[in-house]
Amino acid sequence: MTENSLDLSIVLSGQAGQGIQTLERLLLRMFKISGRYIFSYSEFMSRIRGGNNSTLIRVSSQRKTAFTDRIDIFIPFGEGAMDRFKERIGSDTVIIGEAVFINDIYKNENYTFIDIPFTEMAKESGGKQYLNLLIMGLFAALFKIDRYMLIDQVQSYFSSAASDKIDSNINAASAGFEKGQELFNNRQVIRIPDPAPALSQEILLNGAETITYGSIAGGCNFISSYPMSPSTDVLVNFAKHSTELNIAVEQAEDEISAINMAIASWYAGGRAMVTTSGGGFALMAEGLSLAGATESPVVIHIGQRPGPATGLPTRTEQSDLLFTLFAGHGEFPRVIYAPGNFRQGLFLAARSFHIADKYQVPVIILTDQYYLDSYTTIPEIKMDEFSNENIIVETDDKYQRYTISDTGISPRGIPGYGTGIVCVDSDEHDEGGYITESFSVRTAQVNKRMGKIKAMEPDIIAPDLYGPENYTTLIVSWGSTLETVLEALISSGAKDTALLHFTQLFPLHRQTEIYLKKASKTIIVENNFSSQFALLIRMLTSFEFDRKITKYNGMPFSVEELTQEFINPAER
Repeated sequence: MTENSLDLSIVLSGQAGQGIQTLERLLLRMFKISGRYIFSYSEFMSRIRGGNNSTLIRVSSQRKTAFTDRIDIFIPFGEGAMDRFKERIGSDTVIIGEAVFINDIYKNENYTFIDIPFTEMAKESGGKQYLNLLIMGLFAALFKIDRYMLIDQVQSYFSSAASDKIDSNINAASAGFEKGQELFNNRQVIRIPDPAPALSQEILLNGAETITYGSIAGGCNFISSYPMSPSTDVLVNFAKHSTELNIAVEQAEDEISAINMAIASWYAGGRAMVTTSGGGFALMAEGLSLAGATESPVVIHIGQRPGPATGLPTRTEQSDLLFTLFAGHGEFPRVIYAPGNFRQGLFLAARSFHIADKYQVPVIILTDQYYLDSYTTIPEIKMDEFSNENIIVETDDKYQRYTISDTGISPRGIPGYGTGIVCVDSDEHDEGGYITESFSVRTAQVNKRMGKIKAMEPDIIAPDLYGPENYTTLIVSWGSTLETVLEALISSGAKDTALLHFTQLFPLHRQTEIYLKKASKTIIVENNFSSQFALLIRMLTSFEFDRKITKYNGMPFSVEELTQEFINPAER
């Protein structure tokens, strides 16, 4: 039984193919409709079937959007499902499952174990495939959710199934509900978070959907990619909406083709992106340089995972920052974003298309597996403040694609819009776009392209400061670590400590150094080995952090481990 009645942590553990993700989505929908805040994160092995996967679901009366080690309710789905959780299952954990799948050490009086014959009940409901519905019904009873709401959710989720299939699912959920009532009505073993009525208007979505919907809001009308975990869901989401929104979706034969198609789309007047992971981006490096040479806008989403090479393909890490900064041959400007939460993800994805178009540069959005495979709710937002119109000019007979300008930005025309010729070339070129080996023209064109970094200054996003403005200790983080650091900072009770979180990693905002030098002690938190953002800051400002907290085992930081790191931060 948890001491924190406002926040319940549920972990489901089993093999790939047992339907844990389906159960996760059913439970998230049900908890949300019942008025509870929710957050979930799935971690899984890179195999079709077998191994051990798990999903953490936090159900709360207050917004909680970070991974936690604590487990209040643990449900093993099969043999071996408990082995990886020995350090997280404690005497306060309530274990619900079949005795045959429970390790002997948890069957003594020091633990709370509720034996439910799930397999036998599932067979009575029609087969093992109904196990998930049984558990859903059990949780409905535990949370005192109305039976009709439970049935309505089952009907809604399986609305496209055959009627007999829907009936069987309802019967299984009802059987689980009755078992839950029998067990929990007169037995208070778990404190349940109270509903929060204001939640009913919020949107449930995962990280991949934020990148998809933000990009659509930014005017994206073409995506070409080669599938690669954990970024593939962005491509899949686009495919789901391609017909209704008139978006061209192309699964290319490889990553090289994908980025070249995206660049070609921009050349023709489209608004294109690619989605990939570190290994796929490695293949795109030449295309990235092509965008740099031709001054083509392009948006690249990278879902980071541990490398090098295949590494841990279904796990998380923040280790591609320096790769994205230095990828490509030659020198050309680029922009790198990294959202810290879903609201930022939606806005940054939309903004990427405007910035790519305005400055005619590649814009890279860095997420990671932790961000993409998490679910939570956010308040409804309006995305209409960003421009989704192409910034192009109508050409005339005197049009020159690479006209020298004070800002480095030349008017961008597209073929067929006007009478001018839109000539681009990956070789060094003159203002008209024609190949040249003139030293003076080369110097002028490099100066023009690199001058965009200075021109971007008004559009560089400042880091967000959380906590007291008169801080003595400053914690710095970027991307998906935001919510975990914030919750840990509160849990630690650290005084005079603030968080400086970056969503734009390059170019770096000029206030960065001012924030850092104001602190007596600086700490940086990163999900990689070498603290890559600290290296980037040192390269650009010569600033050295006092302490670096890093993690690189394939899992995200938990609230508990950062809480321990933040206790008395000035003394460590």
